[in-house]
Amino acid sequence: MTLPVDLIENELKTFEVKFKSAVSSQAPMLDRIMRYIVKRKGKQLRPMFVFLSAKLCGEVNESTYRAASLVEVLHTATLMHDDVVDDSMERRGFFSVYALWKAKATVLIGDYLLAKGLLLSLDHCDYRVLHILSDAVRKMSEGELLQLEKARNLNLDENIYYDIIRSKTASLVASACAAGAWSTTNNEEVTEKMRSFGENAGMAFQIKDDLFDYASDNIGKPTGNDIKEKKLTLPLIYTLNNTDKKTRRKIIFIIKNENNDKEKIKYVIEKVIECGGIDYTIKKMNEFKQRAIKVLHQFPDNAYRKGLEDLVNFVTERKY
Repeated sequence: MTLPVDLIENELKTFEVKFKSAVSSQAPMLDRIMRYIVKRKGKQLRPMFVFLSAKLCGEVNESTYRAASLVEVLHTATLMHDDVVDDSMERRGFFSVYALWKAKATVLIGDYLLAKGLLLSLDHCDYRVLHILSDAVRKMSEGELLQLEKARNLNLDENIYYDIIRSKTASLVASACAAGAWSTTNNEEVTEKMRSFGENAGMAFQIKDDLFDYASDNIGKPTGNDIKEKKLTLPLIYTLNNTDKKTRRKIIFIIKNENNDKEKIKYVIEKVIECGGIDYTIKKMNEFKQRAIKVLHQFPDNAYRKGLEDLVNFVTERKY
């Protein structure tokens, strides 16, 4: 499955230029760090959601480009702060900003990006788009804090897991789709439909990401990393709720006390697979994917609807 970049190739090229301009700075150190970040951006899935959602509903305009830049700016800001919180030395296979410039500079870069995002919208009176994206940042922070709280007492509620990923991941994808739709329609009903589509696509995206923790292939994410960080993702939650008491106690003990032992982590992964945790998680991921596609099918059948469907398929079928 490939990304539908051909549908928005020109928009993405223009976006590259506008994004670089949006994050540039006159301060030499700041500009150097920003150029490092821009060169190592990922697949730009969120701006793709913005542009495809916009083109599904109308013609891309300057407001759309600012919405895409705001989405990417806010996403990058949260990654900067995440690297400090998680003590992450790598980001997408390269040294993180945190590894190269340490905690203080990384936090300040995150703050700078948040401020640039606010000004980008306020300077052009994009109040509705700013509201949509600011709400996502609030939810992302709440989701991270909820995950932190539940990791301490190893909460095993599947619905709590959905609340966490709905806030910390799906909210930004939902907002990207909503902002894209608003930029070309100024229609609340259409915007809400695209927000709903994006939320379900984002849920499927995060569930797929959590499945990587149990894969053995080289996928760019350390196998068992979530277990080491005591993050209770869906495969593990399902296993703990559907295994015998002895195995459950042993798994919980490993997560709490032996989460840096490779052999113990391997044991947990094997039990998750044996218990059907992977199959169950894939099933749930596909349910969210189908919900997203169902919302999408309320729109006219055209190349951009197909492109969004391909994008959802990509995020659920990707290998890394």
